[in-house]
Amino acid sequence: MDLPHLHAFTRGLERDRAAVNAALTLPHHNGGTEGVNNKTKLIKRQMYGRADFPLLRHRILLG
Repeated sequence: MDLPHLHAFTRGLERDRAAVNAALTLPHHNGGTEGVNNKTKLIKRQMYGRADFPLLRHRILLG
């Protein structure tokens, strides 16, 4: 049985072995940054069409 998608996935893991190993063994991550980005995008969606950039900036900085 040939599984080309599985083979491509495993090749990608082998190619990025150092990054995968670091992600699984080191305590560092970018979860905080991703949370801030998510919240910023949420505020931007809520403010769509309602106000200009200074108010959006103010809401993001307060958020």
